[in-house]
Amino acid sequence: MKNISLGKAITVGVAAGMVAGLVKIGWENILPPRTPERDQTNPPQRLLEQLGVPAEVTHATYTYSGQQLPWVSYLVHFSFSAGFGVLYSVAGQLTPWIKKGHGVPFGLAVWDIFHVRLMPLLGTVPAAKDQPVEEHVSEILGHALWMWTIDALVNSKD
Repeated sequence: MKNISLGKAITVGVAAGMVAGLVKIGWENILPPRTPERDQTNPPQRLLEQLGVPAEVTHATYTYSGQQLPWVSYLVHFSFSAGFGVLYSVAGQLTPWIKKGHGVPFGLAVWDIFHVRLMPLLGTVPAAKDQPVEEHVSEILGHALWMWTIDALVNSKD
């Protein structure tokens, strides 16, 4: 087994996940995955509400440039992204096959597990067959680009 620095892998994974989280948010501004009506309570907000977090917390915002922005959703989004950045960084050193395809298959697997299977099963989002094709296109391409970004940063040379 390759000698790895766990601390470095975690640090790089967090940083890569944060940057990739920004990329994913940017992607969703170009190809929004949900209609404005469905985004009034977005999946992170809905999941937190299912866990008992009150709506006044899940819908809390901050104001920047005259716009109300959902900081709780961003906290969930970036925590998820950083967590998967760490998982990919560490696991990629222990089991290099995970990095095949520059992370794109890994990103598609994350999309499948969460958006097609887990969140519909929990009732957080509609069943995959009931989601608009635009949502699938945005999420598939967005997850591929998101994980490709993590891979590029995790595997960049010092």
